[in-house]
Amino acid sequence: MPDLSLAELLDLDRRHVWHPYGPMPGRQEPLVVEAASGVRLRMADGTGELIDGMSSWWSAIHGYNHPVLNEAAREQLSRMSHVMFGGLTHEPAVRLAKRLVDISPEGLEHVFLADSGSVSVEVAVKMCLQYWRSLGRPGKQRLLTWRGGYHGDTWQPMSVCDPQGGMHELWQGVLQRQVFADAPPVAYEESYADQLRELIERHADELAAVIVEPVVQGAGGMRFHSPAYLRVLREACDAHDVLLVFDEIATGFGRTGALFAADHVGVTPDVMCLGKALTGGYLTLAATLCTARVADGISRGRCRCSRTGPPSWATRSPPRWRTPRSTCCSGRTGRPRSSGSRRGCARGSPPRPTCPECGTYGSSGPSVSFSSTAPRRGGHGGRDTGRRARGRVAAAVPRPRLHDAAVRHG
Repeated sequence: MPDLSLAELLDLDRRHVWHPYGPMPGRQEPLVVEAASGVRLRMADGTGELIDGMSSWWSAIHGYNHPVLNEAAREQLSRMSHVMFGGLTHEPAVRLAKRLVDISPEGLEHVFLADSGSVSVEVAVKMCLQYWRSLGRPGKQRLLTWRGGYHGDTWQPMSVCDPQGGMHELWQGVLQRQVFADAPPVAYEESYADQLRELIERHADELAAVIVEPVVQGAGGMRFHSPAYLRVLREACDAHDVLLVFDEIATGFGRTGALFAADHVGVTPDVMCLGKALTGGYLTLAATLCTARVADGISRGRCRCSRTGPPSWATRSPPRWRTPRSTCCSGRTGRPRSSGSRRGCARGSPPRPTCPECGTYGSSGPSVSFSSTAPRRGGHGGRDTGRRARGRVAAAVPRPRLHDAAVRHG
């Protein structure tokens, strides 16, 4: 197919391409990107570059066109791109699973590789439901979660997204009715902890699991909460025979200052969902980790994905957790350190990582202000580079190592 002019590309896009979170056809023309490098997107219309303030929906944690990830992709594709994972295995997937077990909270020993974050949550829910069915307790089939949460756009994940203020209000009355607790406060409050305990106890006979986004509810409004609530949930679930699921698809791999949000309080969930940053944004890959207890309980059933564990995904594990030292986009290395500052965070947060060499976007790095009257660019169906906006608060989740100079220039 010959190269398309910008006008031809936009015309075909308008006629045939259905973009996420927008109508068909879109109400506004999308911005056309012709190249990406580091944190910058080069526009095809010649107007220049934009800083990607959402790091491709939080997944491109090392930026675009990263030389280490590029080389890993080329090397693996030259040997093997994909084989089915049923009855077969290969070294990249085995190494990835072992690496995830090594770095995840202690006790998570088994890894199911899937093709998206939503599917990871689907798998987690199926694990929990099947676990209780295998123990002869099929009545434990509901989930408890926080209001204000987001867990994906496929069927079961939609049922545990916020039922009123979320993106799935259309499906009320069709999705399974779950149990919702009020969104957690930023600071620890014993009265709220008591509410959680009481709610879990009251519904224990019908609850298969509690599922939450630990430390920060991302797409629901960037709401931070005390990590101490994770310990409350762990203790209450143990006391009342309920499984605990942490959805770390957005928070995993350093987004909250620890490698995983669960690490802030040393809590191990029964099931943990990973995605987004798992491949540095190069390809879609997710993982559902579980304890031996859960795996033993459900091992008589089956679950599969056509794209489970392809080698070209598995070799693309980000260098951030391949080695104990992190790599900046400039090639410099530095061991991340924590900073207790909360500057620039409107809703509270735990300590966040800072690279001593190049600085990390966040509480102790450059802060970015958003005007409620500023024109918005990017995205489709609107022109908002950070579509997760609530009132006067715009959510920006850029690549963690966003240099001061990039922010000033952008």
